[in-house]
Amino acid sequence: MEANNDKLSIARLQAADALFKEPVNFVLSVANLSQLPTTDIGEVAFSGRSNVGKSSIINALFGQKKLAKTSNTPGRTQQLNYFNLNDKIHIVDLPGYGYAEAPESQVRQWQNLIFDYLRGRVHLKRVFLLIDSRHGLKKVDKEIMEMLDKAAVTYQLILTKADKISTKELSKQIEALQTEIKKHAAAYNEVIATSSAKNIGLSELRAEIAGLI
Repeated sequence: MEANNDKLSIARLQAADALFKEPVNFVLSVANLSQLPTTDIGEVAFSGRSNVGKSSIINALFGQKKLAKTSNTPGRTQQLNYFNLNDKIHIVDLPGYGYAEAPESQVRQWQNLIFDYLRGRVHLKRVFLLIDSRHGLKKVDKEIMEMLDKAAVTYQLILTKADKISTKELSKQIEALQTEIKKHAAAYNEVIATSSAKNIGLSELRAEIAGLI
């Protein structure tokens, strides 16, 4: 039975990898909720603190370098950026919350847009909440988790930049997240550690998204 389960797992990962080789294109940038697509296609959103690596992860999932714009400057993503995976699902790159090199009023505007989207989007299947493995959960991350709990939006914690810390430290971070997850009703129970630079955990993340189609 265990061998059969292993074969099923491998087949699932391979199917997900194949899915992300299908055509993908940038759709639009959304600055206010009235601009959101009216299509019935489901969507998943990538959220996290500024400079956590959302755009890098999206690019890595598709094996591309310039699909989503990346920058070393926190706050580069200022709108909700929509990508269409072969009319099967939308991938949404959200503006980073927390620190950003921008006027305070503009940062508040971005944050309000994020929160309104997360609370009210009917087609949203899951939020992937990205956490920098070097820093772990911050207060603002926990506030987002509590907001998603209240909105009954399912979310999953994804560790980024897993190649930047030791295996021992990574295990500690995963354990800490799993402990925190138990306190949150809407949190999915599996943590995925990823690295866009080293191609770590990307097949598993693709499989999670494929399972939501």
